[in-house]
Amino acid sequence: MILEAQRVTLSRVEFAVAKARFYGRHRDQFNERQEKAIARMFREGIDGFKGGLSAENYIAITQASRATATRDLQDLVAKGAFTRTGELRHTRYWLRLEEKAARAG
Repeated sequence: MILEAQRVTLSRVEFAVAKARFYGRHRDQFNERQEKAIARMFREGIDGFKGGLSAENYIAITQASRATATRDLQDLVAKGAFTRTGELRHTRYWLRLEEKAARAG
């Protein structure tokens, strides 16, 4: 039980460090809607949104139009803040927390 508690604590600390690095890499790159969605994703914790963030989730969080949501999400991928999986209705977005993401974009 103690070892499991240590693993959970370590994963939470690593998540907090990754979050700080993410914001450090992307300082002043996001608009207000993007900031709101990213903050909401971080509040979900280590596991994030089950199944990833969909465009519908983004619209619900930010109250953006579908066209604006699409542009914002594409921009987040281009900046290396999100990774994208799937196509069309099955497209999902995930926070890109590893440092190499900033160099790849």
